[in-house]
Amino acid sequence: MKKIFVIDDDVYIGDMLETALTEAGYEVLRAYSGTEALLVLEKNMPDLVLLDLMLPGLSGEELLPRIKGIPVIVVSAKVGIDDKVNLLLGGASDYITKPFEIKELLARITIHLRSTSEMTNTDILRFDNIAINTLSHEVCVNEVAVHLTKTEFAILKVLLINGNQAIAKSVLLDNISLETPDCTESSLKQHVSNLRKKLRDADGKEHIEAVWGIGFKLTE
Repeated sequence: MKKIFVIDDDVYIGDMLETALTEAGYEVLRAYSGTEALLVLEKNMPDLVLLDLMLPGLSGEELLPRIKGIPVIVVSAKVGIDDKVNLLLGGASDYITKPFEIKELLARITIHLRSTSEMTNTDILRFDNIAINTLSHEVCVNEVAVHLTKTEFAILKVLLINGNQAIAKSVLLDNISLETPDCTESSLKQHVSNLRKKLRDADGKEHIEAVWGIGFKLTE
């Protein structure tokens, strides 16, 4: 579970953010001042920080350069372009102005977490108990090595990148066309069927689900 650190002295906004983030499946840490935030960061490594600027004691501007290796989205009532530019140049990953739509904030969080994951784990992809190495083309299911054909590996790679989101057959074919130009719409179903069986044989679980009218998706 990804961990989001909310640093805001406004209890109402903090509570609203915690509720929305929890419902979206995140674990939430809270701090109400810059000094308290530093204490929390000494013992925790969140995946992303939501940072208010108007904090008691140590301000958000002073706290920002002391947050290392974690994406920071500044959430502030300051609307001046100079404020935004200075903060982005000073290390912030993004800037959203109060008041804001929670859907937009959640979308930005998703994008930054995805970007961070892609930068740090470009060669290893994981979902549930499936792991693949995109460089060596090794595949493990529950620590059991699974041998896949080139086409099966390409299909699984696309499915892993998209998690449990359903992928249309046409999109899947487009994504694997460079690696497996011989795979066609008529043969795709058989390749997926073979892949599904190999994964199932490794741990007895169904990992790929056919989504009627759309395509395929991974299941946990």
